[in-house]
Amino acid sequence: MRLARYGAKKKPFYRVVVADSRSPRDGRFLEIVGTYNPLIEKESIQIDQEKATSWLKKGALPSKTVKSLFKKNGIEL
Repeated sequence: MRLARYGAKKKPFYRVVVADSRSPRDGRFLEIVGTYNPLIEKESIQIDQEKATSWLKKGALPSKTVKSLFKKNGIEL
């Protein structure tokens, strides 16, 4: 599980995706789990808790950033 960057130059918007570790950052992914917008005053974090927990149970490893987003959103690892 990691972030895929979208948005224009200097205006990042991220999707939290489940991807194979061999695929590139913005490349192929298996499923979109949520979104993250750091530009809004109160950071907008929207994560589908059911999808995230099901992928964690299947053995998906979140990146450090995704771990911190999960912690902010109240998802247990």
